[in-house]
Amino acid sequence: MAYSSRSCDQCSHGSVRWDVALHISVLAMSEILLCIVPEALNLSERRSGFMKWLCAFLKGTKDGEANRRRPRVTAGEETTLWEEPVRPKKEEPPRHNNEEMDHALALALADDAKNTKERNHDKGENDEELARAIQDSLNMNPYQPYNPCAPSQIQARSRGYRVCGGCKHEIGHGHYLSCMGMYWHPQCFRCSSCRHPIRETEFTLLGTDPYHKLCYKELHHPKCDVCLQFIPTNRTGLIEYRAHPFWGQKYCPLHEHDRTPRCCSCEKMEPRNTKYMSLGDGRSLCMECLDSAIMDTGECQPLYHSIRDYYEGMNMKLDQQIPMLLVERQALNEAMEGESKGPHHMPETRGLCLSEEQTVTSILRRPRIGANRLLDMKTQPQKLTRRCEVTAILVLFGLPRLLTGSILAHELMHGWLRLKGYRNLKAEIEEGICQVMSYLWLESEILPSTSRYGQASTSYASSSSSSYRPPPSKKGGISHTEKKLGEFFLHQIANDTSSAYGDGFRAAYAAVNKYGLRQSLNHIRLTGGFPV
Repeated sequence: MAYSSRSCDQCSHGSVRWDVALHISVLAMSEILLCIVPEALNLSERRSGFMKWLCAFLKGTKDGEANRRRPRVTAGEETTLWEEPVRPKKEEPPRHNNEEMDHALALALADDAKNTKERNHDKGENDEELARAIQDSLNMNPYQPYNPCAPSQIQARSRGYRVCGGCKHEIGHGHYLSCMGMYWHPQCFRCSSCRHPIRETEFTLLGTDPYHKLCYKELHHPKCDVCLQFIPTNRTGLIEYRAHPFWGQKYCPLHEHDRTPRCCSCEKMEPRNTKYMSLGDGRSLCMECLDSAIMDTGECQPLYHSIRDYYEGMNMKLDQQIPMLLVERQALNEAMEGESKGPHHMPETRGLCLSEEQTVTSILRRPRIGANRLLDMKTQPQKLTRRCEVTAILVLFGLPRLLTGSILAHELMHGWLRLKGYRNLKAEIEEGICQVMSYLWLESEILPSTSRYGQASTSYASSSSSSYRPPPSKKGGISHTEKKLGEFFLHQIANDTSSAYGDGFRAAYAAVNKYGLRQSLNHIRLTGGFPV
């Protein structure tokens, strides 16, 4: 494409000047050239060279150069020939107009250079940042732990301020692990239990602490206290187990039906790593209960007399000497069948206040213990004759001292009521007040002396005018294990679910705490019920 000069006469008409039209045409052509040059050339170099040429072109020609042609300008594959218009000297544009245009072009070139510098600076910063990220990724551990909690657990990009949950330092560039809002360096992702790195495909997160699945299971999955294995899940995937309401012993439900031995005293089930003592009558006794178990009638006599003294101190003296025998389970059941009066605590009776004449086989000598069973038990039949309203008191052998004492206190209250003329009482009334006496005696044994007559039971102060303070029946006090057993027996009495023994006790205990033992007994004699 070429532009040729015209004569001045042909361009002078009107208000539009020839040089202004030429300037506009040149500017348009500059934009066209910038668009058609190949993209392979450097944009900055093309623009700079072209703008220098354009400046020289727009400045006009010197004297004597009016008819010279401009040099050929090559841009890529396109070649364009520019010819300067020939104009007379008198029509040459004023120099100040060219200077204004030069100034505008200079400003445009300066802005272009500034933008190019900024782009190069940003590109340099990005290159440096990319280089640092590549270097950090090369230095990191190639292991990438799997995290099922997040779809993309490993990331290697620049990020904001994040603190590692392991070392508590800021996480910079490189790999990191994220789960539920927590972040770790890969080398800091360790089990909170064993402190070894977590490399398994699955792990457990407790709060902010990660665990191996096996470590977490060992720490938090409940184990059966009987078979010592992890308690299995049921059909719905839930962990199901039984637990003793007082001891908290956890065990698999199947142990209730697989004939696992249970202590006849404290009700704990036998663990697989220990053996209970077999009493030979279907009962078993744990080692803790065996330590204080009473095995024969002679051994039980001191305890029996101490409980009689306890009654006497409460102004409830027993005028008759009532025989007491320690018997086997079969003998007690036979005596219970021959006894026509009173309800019996099911599923097992541990004591009995006889009113009929019977022949009962009692234990004469303490048996030997060997190979987890009793040896050489010596028994003796004894004929019981009725001399008063009460024939004898029978207690099951092989029970701990505190349990044996609470049974004696209960049966002695039956004897006291019959000897004092309390007739035809309802089962809830008679069994309830007898359970209260058993409960009060247990409290006197296991509670400290400072609280034994105060807040533990308000019945002592209001039951009698006597200043008697019953001492514990065991010399030297009781051990922690025996005290815990006593608390369990109190728990059994207070939480009994039967109508006679459970509901009767709670009604009687409320009356005694409110009105005192003596006034409650007088009300029972007169009305046959508890005061309310």
